[in-house]
Amino acid sequence: MQLASVIGHATSTVKHHSMNGWRLLVVQPLLTDRGRDGTPILAIDELGSQVGQDVMICSDGKTIGDAMGTQTSPVRWIVIGQPDD
Repeated sequence: MQLASVIGHATSTVKHHSMNGWRLLVVQPLLTDRGRDGTPILAIDELGSQVGQDVMICSDGKTIGDAMGTQTSPVRWIVIGQPDD
């Protein structure tokens, strides 16, 4: 699990069938001091996260597979929560 900031939304006209119905977010992983941790990444989201909001992301394959209902998805990151301020 890692803290990230939502910096945008992504649209895909062609994607793996397991991703149908999922929103794609562009998120910037953050360090503990809120500095950038690498380059922005894509994450799927079903929580309605908005640009500028902090989110918790996870790259655990089982967590992603359970949420999506399939273990054969190419998704690497998923939004699993929105921290309280």
